[in-house]
Amino acid sequence: MKIVAGVDEVGRGSLIGPVYAAAVILNKSINKKLLKDSKSLKKTKREILSKYIKKNSIWAIGKASVKEIEKINILYASLLAMKRAIKKLKKKPSLVLIDGNKLPKIENYNLKPIKGGDKKIPSISAASIIAKVTRDKMITKLGKKFKGYYWDQNYGYGTKQHLKAIKKLGITTQHRKTFSPINKTK
Repeated sequence: MKIVAGVDEVGRGSLIGPVYAAAVILNKSINKKLLKDSKSLKKTKREILSKYIKKNSIWAIGKASVKEIEKINILYASLLAMKRAIKKLKKKPSLVLIDGNKLPKIENYNLKPIKGGDKKIPSISAASIIAKVTRDKMITKLGKKFKGYYWDQNYGYGTKQHLKAIKKLGITTQHRKTFSPINKTK
């Protein structure tokens, strides 16, 4: 029997925090019609679906820290997070479908890139949902520690609100210092 995993990452464009990835092997009983790209779903719907997916699949999360992002760059950190998620799966998939056009380096795994996979492949959609919900919860928690940046609303992305807060409050230990405009802030 062919075991297929879907993989996606979230947080590449954020100015703060780790980048997260999820790997998901869906059970046959799951309703695939419910699964869509996480960006197309409202927060409440994503959270409900994340719980549903977790109950009806084998899944794992991987992440790469701010330090790793700054050391190896965001692309390689995203691939590292994906690799970590894939390796944490309790079952080894015979095929791993990865959103995008780049693949992590993992020996003895059959990997295939799928451009726009989060919109086409249910297991990749499921991975995007779990990764986004997991990262959003972590960023919301960080927002309680670093008040005034409104991370519970912007999740660390470069919104006007967040950029205004950076000018007023400065950068934190969670900001990616190699990212523009952070790298221009003193």
